Amino acid sequence: MSKRDAYIDKVKAKIDEWNAQISELQAKAKDAEADMKIKYEKQIEDLKEQRSEAEKKIDEAKSASEDAWSSMREGMESAFENISNSFKKALDRFRK
Repeated sequence: MSKRDAYIDKVKAKIDEWNAQISELQAKAKDAEADMKIKYEKQIEDLKEQRSEAEKKIDEAKSASEDAWSSMREGMESAFENISNSFKKALDRFRK
């Protein structure tokens, strides 16, 4: 398995984790009061958009040449770190 394939597998696993977190947040939003429900739903939509962006980046990585992959990786790592932080912050807000 190449480094790129291993990295893609790692990120796919993270996306699966994000999907589970989105499901958890949706369940919490269902039980929230009306004003909080709106805030939760907005946050969930933002997270879904970020997850979709991550999925697009995975597709780009799959089709990139080795040279392009090398230059893409650093940017992808930064983007995925930002998305992970967004998920963490959202989960922290929901758990309060």
